[in-house]
Amino acid sequence: MLAPKKVKYRKMQKGRIRGVATRAVGVSFGEWGLKSLEAKQITARQIEACRIGLVRSVRKAGKIWLRLFPDKP
Repeated sequence: MLAPKKVKYRKMQKGRIRGVATRAVGVSFGEWGLKSLEAKQITARQIEACRIGLVRSVRKAGKIWLRLFPDKP
């Protein structure tokens, strides 16, 4: 699973999700992609579950790139 290597404090503050992302909105790698419909936080376990599901469905026919990282546990 993905996790930050070193953090100053173990427990993170939740904070707020403001606005819509402007940097990573287009597809950088490949021909098609998935887009979220809501602004919500996603956990490392959810990312790993999606990755495993995609790998099982695609098998060796394609390649998968994930451009997200769970900064907050």
